[in-house]
Amino acid sequence: MKKALIICAGGMSSSMIAMKTEELLRKQGYDIHMEARGTQGGKVEIENKTFDLYLISPQTKMYFKMLKDCADKNGMQIAQIPPQAYIPVPIGIEKMAALVKEELHL
Repeated sequence: MKKALIICAGGMSSSMIAMKTEELLRKQGYDIHMEARGTQGGKVEIENKTFDLYLISPQTKMYFKMLKDCADKNGMQIAQIPPQAYIPVPIGIEKMAALVKEELHL
């Protein structure tokens, strides 16, 4: 099983996006667990190497360099989420699932 974390401002709406994306990925036959955390919690998760992929939400892109530096230091994969993949409607969830599969090379 692969694990992906959405790092966002607070983790609330991102939790719903993570859940819906995980459901879609499972329907497509992928065993990927997704969660969401706020920026500080996300940095801790990167340092602990808890997830296989870290996805930075559009509203926290100002922290991308700091989080990328942390990910690079810890040998972890990180990517920015484009705004069109960060909406909790079917097309946004499909784009998020495609991003996860692309970044995890699936």
